[in-house]
Amino acid sequence: MTTAARTRVFFAGGGTGGHLYPGLAIARALVAQHPGIEPHFIGARRGIERTVLPTTEFGFTLLDLHPLYRRTPWNNWRTLRGAVGAWRAISQLAAHDRPRAVVGTGGYAAGVALAWGRAHGVATMLHEPDSHPGLTTRAFAKGAQALYLGFPEAADRLTVGAHTRVLPLGCPIEPPPATRRPRDEARRAWGLPADAFVVLVVGGSQGARALNEAIAAWTRQGLPGGVAIIWATGTQQASAYLSCESGMVRVRPYLAPIAEAYAAADLAVTRAGAMTIAELLAWEIPALLVPLPTAAQDHQSHNAQAMAAVGAARYLPQRDLTVATLDAAVRALRDDPAELAGMRLAARARARPTAAADIARSILEQLGASSIGIG
Repeated sequence: MTTAARTRVFFAGGGTGGHLYPGLAIARALVAQHPGIEPHFIGARRGIERTVLPTTEFGFTLLDLHPLYRRTPWNNWRTLRGAVGAWRAISQLAAHDRPRAVVGTGGYAAGVALAWGRAHGVATMLHEPDSHPGLTTRAFAKGAQALYLGFPEAADRLTVGAHTRVLPLGCPIEPPPATRRPRDEARRAWGLPADAFVVLVVGGSQGARALNEAIAAWTRQGLPGGVAIIWATGTQQASAYLSCESGMVRVRPYLAPIAEAYAAADLAVTRAGAMTIAELLAWEIPALLVPLPTAAQDHQSHNAQAMAAVGAARYLPQRDLTVATLDAAVRALRDDPAELAGMRLAARARARPTAAADIARSILEQLGASSIGIG
């Protein structure tokens, strides 16, 4: 590798962690592979990026961006006003240091930057984490130079350009360590029996009340023999469930790092966000997926159905989540090692633990390795 001038790349996306964190992972992989790359993040003042980006090593610009207000369309004047102001701000940002590419990672925070890039002849690339593509991806897929998919199923729902490269490289995550702690050893680290059947329950950083209520009722009823639970309630809901801790139940507000819990788990009961699924696949953990029913375009249900179709998970709609259905599903998998092993194999086949590095490598190829000093 040779020393080269700085190459600026705009990353646009946010609103939620599922749109921001993949961008951060890709940006870090880009810099690791080519230190001459300078990522700059463009996000919304009202999104999660306002608290996350100041803690990172990257430059960033937060703009007055708004989503489309579908339920209250009279508020869309804010969206229009914010878009006009954001266009001007991006133009000023690029005036003295033009980017070589705009990488959109989804959400309402990505649209204006991608449109600006398209209008100014700057290469645009997209990462779509979900099996059901979001509005931003659908709007900009046709003119994108490259489209990176977390789920290959998303390709069937997109219209792309003749020269768009569509690459199902996965969702960028922190990959499992090359040498993993044995499951029995990980269980003992949690103070659980080495031969326990460990169910990991995670509803996201804020928790999932429907999951928490079902798990709490299940623990009160009495868990099946040999079943233990590692349960992340979410920081805002922890106080209501900490009393559920027992000899076979570990209750935590949040799991950080979560790797210690993944290492111990035989089965996960979680929501069906793209990043959660990507991590479960990488750790080869079978799952009962309970999608968030209010997720935009019901994308979590599409994610869960895709995983069930390939045999890596079971799909359990929230409307069907009861103590009885949960207990029956866990018992069935605990008592069928062959089925559980098949789910692990299916997870391994779909896992893309090196997604961040693979996407970064492809972006560098799209930019032209020789033109930015690689080789």
